[in-house]
Amino acid sequence: MELRHLRYFVAVAESENVSKAALQLHVSQPAVSRQVRDLEQELGFQLFVRSAKSLHLTEAGRIFLQESQAVLQRAEEAVKAGQAVAAASLGELHIGYAPSPTARMLPPTLRAFQERLPRVRVRLHDLSTEEMLAGVQEGKLQMALIVRPNRASLRGLHFEELARDSMCVAMAPDHAFARLRSVTPAQLATEPLITLTRKDYPEYHEYLASLFAGTNAKPKIAEEHDSASSLIAAVESGCGVAIMGQSLICSVGQRLKLVPLSPAPEPLVLGAIWLKKGLTEPARRFLESAQEAIAKNATGSS
Repeated sequence: MELRHLRYFVAVAESENVSKAALQLHVSQPAVSRQVRDLEQELGFQLFVRSAKSLHLTEAGRIFLQESQAVLQRAEEAVKAGQAVAAASLGELHIGYAPSPTARMLPPTLRAFQERLPRVRVRLHDLSTEEMLAGVQEGKLQMALIVRPNRASLRGLHFEELARDSMCVAMAPDHAFARLRSVTPAQLATEPLITLTRKDYPEYHEYLASLFAGTNAKPKIAEEHDSASSLIAAVESGCGVAIMGQSLICSVGQRLKLVPLSPAPEPLVLGAIWLKKGLTEPARRFLESAQEAIAKNATGSS
């Protein structure tokens, strides 16, 4: 049995007329009749009750019609899915990312993605939160890996959580805090605090505000930096301490010491954002790769 048999049968069944079905299919009437009879012979039961002036489905024919329509629909969907992948197989995928929070997830994600779509080139863009939000909104980025922004920033966008990052205090190895087992907000308030810029990373400053809320301690912001790399350099030089995610250790190694906060605050939520209208096929595969990489990392570390 071939799909052609099903298409001919469905055309005849829906029109209840061989002549109309033949016109619709752009083939001769005898060819349609022959294909339908061949199908009935192969099935071993009658699909139609025929008379000189009419053609009607049998009970078995009605059931077979429903199933045939579903098969043809599924075949069409399979073709479209294959065409989408083929069309994307030579393209580029533009992904925004925040380097420090994604340091653990990004390398295995890229490896998994290249196994799925080896002919798609991934272009990574190291951007601030605001730049990533704008890039996705404007269609310049198909996706961004980002710390969860506030609700107002997500208008028209979908956010999906991928991982969580425990927060800690980063300092130079010779800093007095480096000998402590944990650091409190009150202790932090006594030191110059190095932060990311409020304009480019508003969610970071919202997090700082929540961290010090309910205490008498107020942070003494000494410097603001527009990138994680310059912030790390400032902390390493002894200009102050910073509140960063545990994933920072992947970027700094032994250059900085990371000490937990006490009490442990809510972790940063890391995830992917894209336009609510949906993902392109390569972007969907990239998301699957990120989810797979994070799941493997969680299994390996447990």
